[in-house]
Amino acid sequence: MVGNIPPTDVQSIERLLAAAAKQLRAAGVDSPRREARLLLAHVMQTSQEEIFAGRLPPLIRQQALAFEAAVDRRRNREPLAYIVGRREFWSLDFAVGPGVLVPRPESELLVEQALKRFPDSKAPLRVLDLGTGSGCLLLSFLSERPEAQGLGVDLSETALAIARRNAATLGLSGRTSFQRGDWLENVFGGFDVILINPPYIAEAATGGLQPEVETYEPASALYGGADGLAAYRAIAPGLRERLTAGGHVFLEVGQGQAAAVSVLLSGQGLSVKGTVCDLAGIPRCVIAART
Repeated sequence: MVGNIPPTDVQSIERLLAAAAKQLRAAGVDSPRREARLLLAHVMQTSQEEIFAGRLPPLIRQQALAFEAAVDRRRNREPLAYIVGRREFWSLDFAVGPGVLVPRPESELLVEQALKRFPDSKAPLRVLDLGTGSGCLLLSFLSERPEAQGLGVDLSETALAIARRNAATLGLSGRTSFQRGDWLENVFGGFDVILINPPYIAEAATGGLQPEVETYEPASALYGGADGLAAYRAIAPGLRERLTAGGHVFLEVGQGQAAAVSVLLSGQGLSVKGTVCDLAGIPRCVIAART
C-alpha cells in the first residue's frame, strides 16, 4: 500500500487514521490527526462527525486508494484546501484550487470592519473587491447585506472562474460581476465599500515561508516587491476617485506595514480612520475614507 497505510479490509478506520496521522506528523503538518480525518471525510463524502461517531461503512478499494493519494499529497505539503477543493471563510464554504490564494482567517477582519462601518442591512451599497481571488471577501460581505451589489477584479482568469463558481454556489450571481483587470484598470464609477487584500510579502522573505505557501500558492498573490508595498503604491493613487462621498476602503496589510500604508493613503487625499489588529495583536486592517 502506498505510504504504508494499512489495508482497510484487515484494519479499522481508527488504525487507518492513526497511520495517516503519523505520516503527516513526520512531514511537519500541524494538527495531523484532524487533517487525516478531514481527508478521509472528503474521500468518503461525509463529515468529521460521522467519523467520530463510528458510523462509516468499510472503505471500498477505490476510496482507500483515493485516501492514500490524498495523504501523500498532504505529506508533500500541498495545502489541505487544494486537496479537498474548499475552505471555510466567514462560516461559508468556498471552492479553492491551485492558482488561487487560500482564504485566511485573519482576512475576515476586513469583512467584519466593513459591516461595522455600514450597519444598515437594507443599504443599496456598491462594493468593489480588488484582487478578488476566490471572491471570499466580496461574497462574504454581500451575504450579510442583501441589497448590496459587488464587482470583483482579478488579473487571474483561474481566480475569476473560481470566484464566479462561488458566487453561483452561494446564490449571489445576481448581485455580483467579475472582470479581469490590473487593480483599478477599467474600473469606473463610485463605490461605498472597497475591499483589498493585495500581495504584501517582501521578496526577501522568499525561502522563509511554509512549504504550503511558497511551493503551491500563486506568487502573484503573495509577493509585493522588495519591501512588500508595491501593490499599495499602484492602487493608492486611484482610490479616492473610486470612492463615494461616504465611501471607505479596507486594506489588509502585513506585519509592520500599517504605518507605511497609512502614509501612502494620506498622500493620495484619503483620511485614515484607523488600524485594527487581528487576534494575534498584529495591525491587519487599515481603514480610510475620502477627505
